[in-house]
Amino acid sequence: MSKLKILAVCGFGVGSSMILKMKIDEVLKANGLSAEVFTADIGSAASTPCDIVFTSTELLKGISERVKVPVIAIKNFTNKKEIEEKGLGTIKDILDSK
Repeated sequence: MSKLKILAVCGFGVGSSMILKMKIDEVLKANGLSAEVFTADIGSAASTPCDIVFTSTELLKGISERVKVPVIAIKNFTNKKEIEEKGLGTIKDILDSK
């Protein structure tokens, strides 16, 4: 079974996506899950292999049109509860299918 790959995306791939990555890592750890979480800018997102994308609500449409994996929109990148509520079910579904 290959490791789940989660992509955190922001406009430039260095600021807010790093915060989102850290919070996704914390949610995964709290739920006993393991995945490779990495960051990218919006331009690189479509060409970066992954199983699921987390991004902002502002970038959702632009990314959803370019990728063929689930895209989860997060309003507050520091809110672990929001990340868990919006993304954990999809993460578990993907893990179950691997």
